Amino acid sequence: MVHPILPSTNTVQDPQSVDVATLAGPIISMLSRIHALVIGPGLGRDGVTLKVVVEVIKEARKRSIPFVLDADGLLIVTEDPSLVKGYKECILTPNVVEFGRLTKALGIKVVSQVDIAKEEGEDNTSKASDECEQLSKALGGVTILQKGPRDVISNGVTSIINDIQGGLKRSGGQGDTLTGSVGTMLAWRAAYHDKLWDSGETENDKEAQNKNEVQAELESNRRMSRTTTLLLAAWVGSSITRESSRRAFEAKGRSMQASDLTDEVHGSFLRLIGEPEGSKTHL
Repeated sequence: MVHPILPSTNTVQDPQSVDVATLAGPIISMLSRIHALVIGPGLGRDGVTLKVVVEVIKEARKRSIPFVLDADGLLIVTEDPSLVKGYKECILTPNVVEFGRLTKALGIKVVSQVDIAKEEGEDNTSKASDECEQLSKALGGVTILQKGPRDVISNGVTSIINDIQGGLKRSGGQGDTLTGSVGTMLAWRAAYHDKLWDSGETENDKEAQNKNEVQAELESNRRMSRTTTLLLAAWVGSSITRESSRRAFEAKGRSMQASDLTDEVHGSFLRLIGEPEGSKTHL
């Protein structure tokens, strides 16, 4: 269902004196029925719209609703990092340019991400990982999913490098597949923690604090912490997008467009993750 209710400068009588709380009201009233938010793709930079989105982010944070921010959603954070600082139910998905803007806004001195992205090898992957970790720490543990030749995911304590092969062409708009996939994983994560699924795992509420504990949770029969599942949501979203891009490029070559990834999402999910035995979609 689509609700075309996000206001803009063109839909209000006096953009200079808008009642932002009232304008945000219809969206905020839906938050009780929402498991996760995806903010950014297609958002634009209209002043009134962004003010409303800021109110929605504040309310979502109050209610501990997880959200993923991309594109113009990241611009909001660049202008006011306090909106997400310390909120560990949030994932940011910057590309090279957006990452540079965020680090500059937070006063973090980093090596040019463009230079890192151009080079291959362990040393450059390590640099990218270290700088992603720095940004996460500066934001109080917000999870960063930095897009690039290898996607880097960090919550300031644990960092993951995703080097699953992607496509050989980077089409603008592929980030929409990423944010949509991560948003879906965040919603499924909510179902997992609300115990709507019988996972067969034992109870364990201890938060994972380092790589060894995260790995232990994955390999043991105990329930995963929210820290671990947030990292997994980011990793799975990254993996599906990279695999979809690979498959789309294989099918379309240099004529590939970002929209071609959509046709590959289902097959990518089945190849990377699969379905339980007995499922109607199990192959």
